Amino acid sequence: MVDRPQRRGRAWVEIDLDALAYNLKDIRSKTPKSSEVMAVVKANAYGHGVEKVAGRLIKEGIKSFAVATVTEGAQLRKCVPDADILVMGYTQTPDERFLYENDLTQLLIDGSHAKALSKSHYSIRVHIAVDTGMHRLGFDPKNFDELESIFKYKNLKVEGIATHLASPDSSEESDINFTNLQMEKLFTVAHKLRDKGYDVGKIHAQSSYGIYNYPGLECDFVRPGIMLYGVKSQNDDTKVKTDLRPVLSLRAVIAQVRWIEAGESVSYGRLYTADRPIKLATVAAGYADGIPRQMTGNGGKCIVNGVKVPIIGRICMDMFMLDVSDVEHVEPGDIATIIGRDGDEEVRCEDVAAASGTITNDILTGLGTRLPRIYD
Repeated sequence: MVDRPQRRGRAWVEIDLDALAYNLKDIRSKTPKSSEVMAVVKANAYGHGVEKVAGRLIKEGIKSFAVATVTEGAQLRKCVPDADILVMGYTQTPDERFLYENDLTQLLIDGSHAKALSKSHYSIRVHIAVDTGMHRLGFDPKNFDELESIFKYKNLKVEGIATHLASPDSSEESDINFTNLQMEKLFTVAHKLRDKGYDVGKIHAQSSYGIYNYPGLECDFVRPGIMLYGVKSQNDDTKVKTDLRPVLSLRAVIAQVRWIEAGESVSYGRLYTADRPIKLATVAAGYADGIPRQMTGNGGKCIVNGVKVPIIGRICMDMFMLDVSDVEHVEPGDIATIIGRDGDEEVRCEDVAAASGTITNDILTGLGTRLPRIYD
């Protein structure tokens, strides 16, 4: 991408697919050679646009993808006709026909789910979800008979077994011990089933933080999500150093520039009152575009003409305001960088998340559909 942004409309998202490929290379370098990458592209590839993202990942050698819903899986199948696609969310009957028609693999969440899917007339590929401690979805490993019962259903073809780690991002000793216990439970279940003659297929558990904090785990798949797109969920460290490049930038045009006097207030609720004369810029984007309303008064910043400036006043549905007093030359039509780089300055998605009291996953997946995605 160029260092200085170019005008692309009212507000827009820029996607750097070369950065996506770079991040995939870094993930592979931190992963055992025995582990294959299953790219997580749910929620429209975390807001980046699943068609273009999946297309580039296929060119980079990715053969397996994960999504959250059967609808996402059907959409992705149009982009990647020959790849494996795992639906990691709940698919209820009678939607099992879409699994078959789109050659999708379903993550089984418990015995009743397996029984319901088995009653269909379709042959369905499945992975088994084991609840090793997160208590969201999955079979209870103590109920081994229920796990074993899956293999009696002739139309369910077991191709994998998986779990989801609850706190792989934490460096607290108790969380590290908990993660290790989760992995021990998963491997114990898999080995016990294999010892009884069942083929459980591929084993997988590590999402992004699992890859960078537990790089020595020998699983058949790793499932990178947020870090594939070049950001961490928040400003934190990992055991293995990351070398990631943000894939996404978010920019909008300045609609108006004006001076206001000391004592004058800005935006709804009059939450901000100027304590001096300030130069005010109104940006043509708002919370309907995914600009977090919570950034108001919490240190949120943008970049205008290479200068980092504060967001002031309550963010509106379609607009928000900046104090651009420190920007020497600014006029309508100039660009505000909300996420990304402009000159020597950068606002990272992690910074936006921190100012909004959330994580980057929330920011990226919340970017509005009326923002065009522009691919460089």
